[in-house]
Amino acid sequence: MKLIADNLRITRPEIRHALQQLDPEPVQALVKACEARGTWAIDVNTGPLGKFADIGMTFFMEAVQAVTDLPLLIDTANPDAMTAGVKAARNRIIINGFSLEPRKLEKILPLARKYDADIVGFLLYPDSRVPTDAAQRFEIALELMEKAEAAGVAKEQVIIDPVIPPLAWENGIVQARQVLEVIRTLPDLLGFPVKTIGGISNLGTNAPDKARRLAVEQSYVAMLAAAGLHFALLDILDSDLVQAAQVSGILAKEDIFSWGMVP
Repeated sequence: MKLIADNLRITRPEIRHALQQLDPEPVQALVKACEARGTWAIDVNTGPLGKFADIGMTFFMEAVQAVTDLPLLIDTANPDAMTAGVKAARNRIIINGFSLEPRKLEKILPLARKYDADIVGFLLYPDSRVPTDAAQRFEIALELMEKAEAAGVAKEQVIIDPVIPPLAWENGIVQARQVLEVIRTLPDLLGFPVKTIGGISNLGTNAPDKARRLAVEQSYVAMLAAAGLHFALLDILDSDLVQAAQVSGILAKEDIFSWGMVP
């Protein structure tokens, strides 16, 4: 299970201010800190960026690529911003992402073929509603793969995000278990070893305090590792969570163990 830093996001005040001032230093300091913690990739979560999509996304991509060669997830729902991001890319990229929403099928999915990039596919309805159980997620996954292949995107380039729910939702804990079932079953359903990705931070949305949020994230990331998740988006600067994820991956996949493997 590869760990991806989700720390670079426009909701952080210092990153939002950096964009407003076109000051790369705060962005680069954060990226360097994430790389020092051993992240496999950086999720560049810019938000929609509005009418300045080209300028904003190009700023982020140039700032990040100046200090790291790590793979980058270009994380935006704005097709114009996504196009600017893939055009500015020098590092390996993953487009994050598309769904059955018509605009994303039309504007974002074709970028994966044009730029030969992997792309995240969210298991969401066309109106962005989250399915409520595993059966609905399976139906969406089948349709999502059909759309990708029709667009000329190889099935191996699609990384499925089953959409981890906040536990605070009315049926959040049930849906969280359903996500595990989806991750375990998708390779058999689709007939090939499809890759999966999940955002761990979604789980603890509106948690009353950091300690309880960390407790559920540590426990759930272990369950995700056991289910076979390939990529975990998380706070790479949280050393306790990262250690839990790393050890979970060892226990879930390795055949030979030594204490030297434990970080």
